[in-house]
Amino acid sequence: MKQSFSRDPTGSALNEDDQLAGSLLDSINSPQDLKGMSVGALARLAGEIRTLITETVATHGGHLASNLGVVDLAVALHRAFDFSKDHLVWDVGHQCYAHKILTGRREAFKGLRTAGGASGFPNPAESPYDLFRTGHAGASISTALGLALAEKAAATGARTVAVIGDGALASGLALEGMNHAGDVGANLLVILNDNQMAISKTVGAMARHLTRMRSTPAYGNLKQDVHEVLDRVPMGDSLSRAIHAFKDVLKEVVVPEHMFERLGFRCFGPVDGHDIEAMLETIEDLMGLDGPLFLHVHTKKGYGFAPAAQEPEAWHSARPFDERNGKVVADAGPAGLPHWTDAAVDEIIQLAKGDERLVAITAAMPEGTGLIRFGHRFTDRFFDVGICEQHAVALAGGLAKGGLRPLVGIYSTFLQRAYDQLFQEVALQGLPVVLLVDRAGLVGADGPTHHGLYDVAYLRHLPGFVLAAPADRAELAGMLRLALAAAGPWAIRYPRDCVPPENFTNEVVAVGRAAVLREGDQGAILALGATVAPAMDAAAGLEQEGISVTVASARFAKPMDAECLAHLVETQPWVLTLEDHAAAGGFGSAVLETAEARGLDARKIHRVGIGERMVEHDTRAAQLAAAGLDADGITARVKALAGNA
Repeated sequence: MKQSFSRDPTGSALNEDDQLAGSLLDSINSPQDLKGMSVGALARLAGEIRTLITETVATHGGHLASNLGVVDLAVALHRAFDFSKDHLVWDVGHQCYAHKILTGRREAFKGLRTAGGASGFPNPAESPYDLFRTGHAGASISTALGLALAEKAAATGARTVAVIGDGALASGLALEGMNHAGDVGANLLVILNDNQMAISKTVGAMARHLTRMRSTPAYGNLKQDVHEVLDRVPMGDSLSRAIHAFKDVLKEVVVPEHMFERLGFRCFGPVDGHDIEAMLETIEDLMGLDGPLFLHVHTKKGYGFAPAAQEPEAWHSARPFDERNGKVVADAGPAGLPHWTDAAVDEIIQLAKGDERLVAITAAMPEGTGLIRFGHRFTDRFFDVGICEQHAVALAGGLAKGGLRPLVGIYSTFLQRAYDQLFQEVALQGLPVVLLVDRAGLVGADGPTHHGLYDVAYLRHLPGFVLAAPADRAELAGMLRLALAAAGPWAIRYPRDCVPPENFTNEVVAVGRAAVLREGDQGAILALGATVAPAMDAAAGLEQEGISVTVASARFAKPMDAECLAHLVETQPWVLTLEDHAAAGGFGSAVLETAEARGLDARKIHRVGIGERMVEHDTRAAQLAAAGLDADGITARVKALAGNA
């Protein structure tokens, strides 16, 4: 029996009981508590959820604009479905805050992205309502299709829903999932959360197609109306054939066909994603249909908080702020120190002034990678390809083959998605593509979906690649100049952190050459990239305690400075390697391999990196400390080695 979701006859958003009620959110301990609520109460609840999200992100930081835009949709979905039995998969995951609040995690949410608090992404360890740990775009349709096919085999009757954004929908994996879903005819509802944004404005032909769909309201219903009107016309056989042949022409004149109808989906919408009543009525209608369904929901990123709605890009991932006026709270970090991302883009812009071949590419992260500044300065030499890392790297290969010098700015965690292209279109071809591997290492509150802990391991075995990691601004500048002059591929990795205030040495950067920064005779630290600064701090403190150690900036994970390593192993009682990276297959592993190849005593080499575990969300400083990669941890390790030397 169809349930009524209409508002009360007065047109008020709340009925009398709702108006007398106190906080609705405090009474919601599971999605089942939504079932008896009126549409007006649901709308009021959505407002309370937005307030909690805004207050929490103001305190801890987090993904604000994307979550505010999807609150009404989350409320409608949990009212219509029973996701203790049905399946809900959120794409990317940075739009799951309302879902977390509605599924029994209201109190944990108040500690969002802090140790012991709720993760900023779906996490099955937190709740059975979270089916996957998701932080990369585009996979929801494929995983949801797998669930739908499994349910079909089990004949449980459970329904499966995937929610995906318009930016992610253009990714290759999402289109692969749509293609397969339409072919097998599974009972899968794909909901497009169309806010015309990924992190930045959506780009590409898909975005233009969705804009066309938005300009033609309710194309799913309108097409059905065309069929129904024509089917009522009395006709003989010949007229019937003519009329039915005319249907396909007429429906295209009345309303354009959605591209996914060609893939076997029945398409509906667009529906106002902030009208809970309209969404509930539409979703209920779809519940009676079988096969692959596509519902287009139009939302506004940042809805309900004026600063985020006006500047959704700036408020996608927010730092702590004053929710009363939207002013960002001053960063607690060292005043005036630039971040590695900004320093890298500063250097690139200067280099681009003197080299018209230099072009920059990013995959839907122009602000995050800082390359938006390059794009503003060199409009015709900047390419944002959307959430398509595979295409970004393959495009760079083509640009390099054509004589240009492409730099590809992608976070380490997202570069993993382009592994085949790194091999096939770059390494195999020996092309001069420069990878700017941003957010390398531990990233803090975003947690295990976003740590950049594997890039050295998955890049260093690819023939021809040079892997560099600067310790200071001078090393970064030198590496960029060398990379753009090289004949083959380079990767330069740097963390989500501030650049040290001073350069550690004036020694010119040379490919495959380490730099000794201080001398000692009681052991040696060979540090890569971001671990050099805490190593220097530790060495300075140890010196005060009478323990003198050598510290060297490795500068390169590949090629390794075998001569420097041999000197350290042969003249020091031990060598400690440091890396903000997984220990397995990383820089320390490369050191051991080099030692074995040179016949060095590998027993003297000790490694510190990230162990084989998922590092949960916390501050970057806390994560480094837990791994023994801060100054205190390095000091303790050196003292232990010195005592055993």
